[in-house]
Amino acid sequence: MESRNHLNRALSFGISDLALKCVMGYIEEPCDRGAISLVCKNWYRSDCFTRKHVTIAICYSTTPQRLRERFPSLESLKLKGKPRAAMFFNLIPEDWGGYAGPWINEIASDDFSCLKALHLRRMIVRDGDIDVLVRARGRMLLSLKLDKCSGFSTDGLSMIASSCRSLRTLFLEESTVSEKDGSWLHQLAVNDSVLEILNFYMTDLKSSWQDLELIARNCRSIVSLKISECDVSDLVGFFRMAASIEEFGGGSFEGQAGEDNRYNSVSFPPRLCRLGLSFMGSNEMHIIFPVASALKKLDLQYTFLSTEDHCQLIQRCPNIEVLEVRDVIGDRGLEVVAQTCRRLRRLRIERGEDEQGLEDEHGMVSHRGLSAIARGCPELEYLAVYVSDIMNSALESMGTYCKNLCDFRLVLLEREEIITELPLDNGVRALLRGCTKLRRFALYLRPGGLSDIGLGYLGEYSGDIRWMLLGHVGESDEGILRFARGCRKLQKLELRGCCFSERALALAVLQLPCLRYIWVQGYNASPDGRDLMVMDRPYWNIEFIPPRQELTENNGRQEHPAQILAYYSLAGRRIDCPPTVIPMFRL
Repeated sequence: MESRNHLNRALSFGISDLALKCVMGYIEEPCDRGAISLVCKNWYRSDCFTRKHVTIAICYSTTPQRLRERFPSLESLKLKGKPRAAMFFNLIPEDWGGYAGPWINEIASDDFSCLKALHLRRMIVRDGDIDVLVRARGRMLLSLKLDKCSGFSTDGLSMIASSCRSLRTLFLEESTVSEKDGSWLHQLAVNDSVLEILNFYMTDLKSSWQDLELIARNCRSIVSLKISECDVSDLVGFFRMAASIEEFGGGSFEGQAGEDNRYNSVSFPPRLCRLGLSFMGSNEMHIIFPVASALKKLDLQYTFLSTEDHCQLIQRCPNIEVLEVRDVIGDRGLEVVAQTCRRLRRLRIERGEDEQGLEDEHGMVSHRGLSAIARGCPELEYLAVYVSDIMNSALESMGTYCKNLCDFRLVLLEREEIITELPLDNGVRALLRGCTKLRRFALYLRPGGLSDIGLGYLGEYSGDIRWMLLGHVGESDEGILRFARGCRKLQKLELRGCCFSERALALAVLQLPCLRYIWVQGYNASPDGRDLMVMDRPYWNIEFIPPRQELTENNGRQEHPAQILAYYSLAGRRIDCPPTVIPMFRL
């Protein structure tokens, strides 16, 4: 017995349980936690009982029971369901899965009595699931996020509003919610006086100015409100009462300010520093001017502003740190951003309507605008951009000047038949060599955009990148194999429109030591899929989604090529696979 105690002390490096528990409380990075838990059994147990937050990247990678047994003291859980492609590309079949029911039933047990925050992303949540959740955890929940979820209705929201009276965060952005009874918002305002963050932006949920004013009156601590459509001219009273508001998003504009002056009386709260308005045109832009210099975040993605409007507005916003726009901002607008917003940390440039891009000759983003951003915004950490033209020199500028870049995403549009310079091999190499802090990387090009040599550079200089999305890259199987010789820390890989064979993809997976998830759409499939057997191994689920056709809004047909989805799972092959998904191997 004495020798066993001596061995335990030695394996714990002489650290007492109390000291170890105190130290573990300061370690939050999941990778560090995972490494610590492998040292010895004592450190493993300490991690189990002190871990307060867990993120599960795919809900089929483990079971609710395993989570409960491993981390009995969880206070916060983030759970992801459907693959990203289901939301961003609408490629995964609607019935693929991602049901929250089994997880919520487990969360409702007494073993999860410490849970205070739940974040469900891209999952199917039923009203019945919400009922189980709020009955068991409603009094303790401080934060509930149903992020890009579907399957529930306003009946479920009414349950939340009536039972979760300590809720400080309710997040529903981009969720699909069936409207049955519009009283949920009124119930929330009456029952929850400690609400701080309310977000139902980009949903079809209706909101009245009366209920919003009631929220402002009863929830004095609210600092962030993002809503669906509600005419901004009706929110004058809300803005006057909500003195603590720091962020507002949503609303709408139904008239022309120049005609009836309805919006001239709109005055934003004094603490407002994050703003995003919907359907705003140049005639309403003047209502932002009084608070423009104080803004740190500005979302113009859903406005009707021209390139010139963007330039006029951004010139008044020198303190912007987060900017979200569409490509109508153009190179000229990005040059204004570079000259004005020296503190910019995050820039997102979404694709606008093709018709608008043709109407506004300046509404195109190219290497010229990106080069200006690189030189003018040295603190940039995140860049996601759709470009109409690109050159190696723009990527080289990023690598030279943007040393803090952690997340880079670029999509090359197909508006122009001729691109100035392809392939982008040298630019990608310079970007990766210069931006050593990159953790997430996406490059969606067109055939010829990145050669096999460029894919080799991408693998060689990937450094600490954990997630990649690549589209239309490479020339042959040699490219993906060169790529796989690097990427030592890559965990998630998504590929679209690639020229690689099944065997090359399977061999590449085996060479990526940290890979936990891969999704591929469009590849050179073998007649029977047998070549995918090369990557078969314990705890590795492989799902095959056959080619399918989908009707478009114009009664046309859209072809979806075959897809592969493979991921590590301690749960084994899932039992809720729909007919549109074929589990290829039983573990």
